[in-house]
Amino acid sequence: MRTRFFSVQTAQQVETPLHPSTTAIGLDLGITVFAAQSDGVIHLPKNSFTQLQRQLAHAQRSLARRCKYSRNWKKQKAKIARLYIRIANVRADYLHQKSHLICLGGPAQNHAVVCIEDLKVSNMSRSASGTRQAPGKNVKAKSGLNRAILDQGWGEFRRQLGYKLKWAGGDLIVVPAQYTSQQCSGCGHIAQENRKIQESFCCVSCGHAENADVNAAKNIVAAGHAVMACGGDVRPELHEHAVKAAPVKQEPTEAIQACA
Repeated sequence: MRTRFFSVQTAQQVETPLHPSTTAIGLDLGITVFAAQSDGVIHLPKNSFTQLQRQLAHAQRSLARRCKYSRNWKKQKAKIARLYIRIANVRADYLHQKSHLICLGGPAQNHAVVCIEDLKVSNMSRSASGTRQAPGKNVKAKSGLNRAILDQGWGEFRRQLGYKLKWAGGDLIVVPAQYTSQQCSGCGHIAQENRKIQESFCCVSCGHAENADVNAAKNIVAAGHAVMACGGDVRPELHEHAVKAAPVKQEPTEAIQACA
């Protein structure tokens, strides 16, 4: 007796969702702090690769000592593959938790509008090794910084924010990243001297001082308000609420040295 299957396709009209919240926040993404909100909430990084990096290196050295394509070599290679899967799963779970908390969390936590920077992760994590004729500088430090950037999963976090806000009826606003870390959220003065170290921000013009990541998040949400007020282009590859922008993020040199 044969089993037969059939499928039924239906069309359903769904009302446009209305987000229960009316607040807007800015998110400043980083390495030492995964995300800082403009309202002062700090999200620490998970660093799933860093947590398992030593175990992964030990497994890879063990693989190098095995006879290639032998039974033990295949077992060890499968063990390494499971470690990579575990790293990816831990990172994805953390990103889902944080994106859900920001977009769909409790009444005191979720937000209808989220403003983030348009970070070019591929450019930020580009190798600095250079060529034989023109070798790069601080290659080891830049390699550690690249590894830390890719360990955060900023691109996946942005994707999750986009579709979860769309589900809830919210908006994801993508704004230029230039000078957000160097601009004072109080007076608007831009200077590299405003952020001499990674953690703190102190304006050389008005004296405004606070956490550097929170200050940057306030600049991001202010830029998002300007975009909503004046309009902007749309990025179709993300979704219809994301606004076109394209600069790079500036961080103090201490961030590069800390990742070496």
